[in-house]
Amino acid sequence: MTEFDYHTAFSRNIGWLTPDEQSLLRKKRVAIAGLGGAGGVHLLTLARLGIGAFNLADFDTFALANFNRQAGAAMSTIGHSKAETMANMARDINPELDLNIFINGVQPDNIDAFLDGVDVYVDGLDYFVFDARRMVYAACRERGIPITFAVPLGMGASLINFLPHGPSFEDYFHLQGHQEWEWPVRFLVGVAPGLLHRHYLAAPEFVDFPTHRVPSTGIACQFCAGMAGTTAAKLLLGRGKVSGAPHSLQFDGYTGKFKKCWRPGGNAHPLQRLAIAYVNNRLKKSKPSNDN
Repeated sequence: MTEFDYHTAFSRNIGWLTPDEQSLLRKKRVAIAGLGGAGGVHLLTLARLGIGAFNLADFDTFALANFNRQAGAAMSTIGHSKAETMANMARDINPELDLNIFINGVQPDNIDAFLDGVDVYVDGLDYFVFDARRMVYAACRERGIPITFAVPLGMGASLINFLPHGPSFEDYFHLQGHQEWEWPVRFLVGVAPGLLHRHYLAAPEFVDFPTHRVPSTGIACQFCAGMAGTTAAKLLLGRGKVSGAPHSLQFDGYTGKFKKCWRPGGNAHPLQRLAIAYVNNRLKKSKPSNDN
């Protein structure tokens, strides 16, 4: 039986990383909340990069409806904890990992432990989890922990980072003062101002924000992991520029388009207000008519 050796396991990273950088990553700790679609692939991507420690949080279990996009979803894991399943998969890549697992998700009573010793937070929370996301972002800001967030959209992904000295979550998204039913649209436009995915939604009637049901693909989750993984590596190594909000970028694999956006003031920016109105109008048109 082959024995695990860290340097051999991650030796093919060397070249794109220096040996010293690889050793540095071995000492870093990354927190990931949400280990389903994007979050699960984030963990495996960063584990293969050689990150040595993770704090992982997810209260959910795998189900059949997760099969199209979630790395840990399989017949053998239905009903199993997402956090524990993904932790086992990561340990299978690196048995030396230092893991702290939070099977009840991120809560007010464990946020301090979840962020203890963390160098970078990677957001894998479900799209509609606003209360937990706002709590984690505020706690990261208090502790000076940078955040990278890649959201799966269609067959591509959009990336936005929240850095300790940049705009806060509230400063950028401007959810406060708006009714909760508006938040998903404001959040969508905030994370992906370019809206590159808007032209090829084949069945818009399956987008239902009120019931928290939106389509997603495994393709998009893979793009997310590449974008967030690259950003996390740059943040952890202090190598290369990382732009935070109000900057964002989106790549769409289906259209082959890439777009960078800069929206000072976030959703208060005039272009953002127009985009929010556009999305709301599209959603209204996609709803089935109740007329006989």
